[in-house]
Amino acid sequence: MTQSLPVLPAGYGLIRYDSIGSTNDEAKRLARDGAEAGTLVWALEQTAGRGRRGRPWASPRGNLYISLIIRPDCPPSTAAQLGFVAALAVGSGLGALLPLRDSLSYKWPNDVLLSDRKVAGILLESETRNFDRLAFLVIGVGINLATSPSNTEFPATSIVQQGLGEVTPAVMLETFLERFQSWEKRWRECGFAPVRAAWRPVATARGEPVRVRLETATLCGRFLDIDEEGALMLDADGQCRHISAGEVFPAFS
Repeated sequence: MTQSLPVLPAGYGLIRYDSIGSTNDEAKRLARDGAEAGTLVWALEQTAGRGRRGRPWASPRGNLYISLIIRPDCPPSTAAQLGFVAALAVGSGLGALLPLRDSLSYKWPNDVLLSDRKVAGILLESETRNFDRLAFLVIGVGINLATSPSNTEFPATSIVQQGLGEVTPAVMLETFLERFQSWEKRWRECGFAPVRAAWRPVATARGEPVRVRLETATLCGRFLDIDEEGALMLDADGQCRHISAGEVFPAFS
């Protein structure tokens, strides 16, 4: 089925593919070659899509797969907050298009859930210059509009599977970018505080027991909150741990 080209807000440029290995890989290649901030790679399908830690991301036609090049002049730790910005853009975009009621929530750090199942994932990849400043950041976004993978470690779903109707990738792309542009502007002008204030009330498992998988270990405790930088605050055996990178799962699953 032919996809009509979306209308993008000012400041964004679209590069569209029918099929590609990975939109993130293509966006990184373009960024290294000097592509401007706001360059957006969109593919109708990915043949080598991936999520965190290189895990395969099933990418059939009907869903949205995009990667956006950003060039924020900041340290990588600060740029990681743009994952929350992107999550809010996904969530508010879906809310503008669909009757979500109270089914939407955010899973730390970068996932969007519907009815406690993953409907969207966000993958941040960056390269630095001078060790402490970003050369570029690529924000990869995958939204399950029509289908979702089965047998995933964390249960997944799609808009269609939730009985919420149909949204085309082009419409979702337009709506996401409108929200992202607004939230990124607030982040640049006001810092992380307004992003944190919008994300926290809709966070899944806040105040509940969770497992947090790190690179080399798994911690168990109670998800207290996120701090002023976006790190997860975990009450583990009476001590508050601030975790900047990891994956959250229910304590009993």
